[in-house]
Amino acid sequence: MKKLISYVTTGYPDKNFTIDLINALKEASDGIELGIPFSDPVADGEVIQEANKRALESGFKLSDIFDVSKQTAEIIDIYWMGYFNNFYHKGYDFMVNKAKELNVKGFIIPDLPYEEAIEYEEKFPLISFVAPTDSKERIKKILKNPKEFIYLVAYAGITGAQKKENLEEIIKTIKEITSTPLYIGFGVNEKTAKEKAKGVDGVIVGSAFIKVLLEDIPNSKKIEKISKLAKIIKEEINS
Repeated sequence: MKKLISYVTTGYPDKNFTIDLINALKEASDGIELGIPFSDPVADGEVIQEANKRALESGFKLSDIFDVSKQTAEIIDIYWMGYFNNFYHKGYDFMVNKAKELNVKGFIIPDLPYEEAIEYEEKFPLISFVAPTDSKERIKKILKNPKEFIYLVAYAGITGAQKKENLEEIIKTIKEITSTPLYIGFGVNEKTAKEKAKGVDGVIVGSAFIKVLLEDIPNSKKIEKISKLAKIIKEEINS
């Protein structure tokens, strides 16, 4: 069965909501990409940027991600997604030790290129990113020692955009190099999930959920709608 990794912005509207949302998402999701709000999320589109902004304005603290992980990592795989500044500012070793203590499965750091990631990958699982623009030689280097799963970026750009590229060749190349599960992200929603899931082991969904998170509706309705959407997407990728 193909997997669904669901992205959640930590701390918006507050950390207790985040915990409740993860508890609802666990029915259809196989893992949670727990986003650490940041002031300059360069790989993210307007939707996730706005969620980051609101979480910071609501008083997000790094300790919130520790509290959320403590209460959810035993029920579903948790991956911390953040920009390298989040990890560097607090101390990378400190973040690694906290993650191990809380049973977090890995880090997703989109602005840490392979050449710089080498220094850190032995300390804790770092999810490898592969893009359509990567050459076969570079992909071989990136996937020399992949951890947990591989994050295939569906197109060059930012999250949430509705671009389309032919990924058959790069998927074939990755599958020839490694048996590590391959998940595709960027632009995956209930309408595109089935098509994008072809040839891969799962999908990563963010903006489709965060659009609901930003709606001006009661929190209970947000959880209900996001949970329902996750179930639809899980059904689509496995149909």
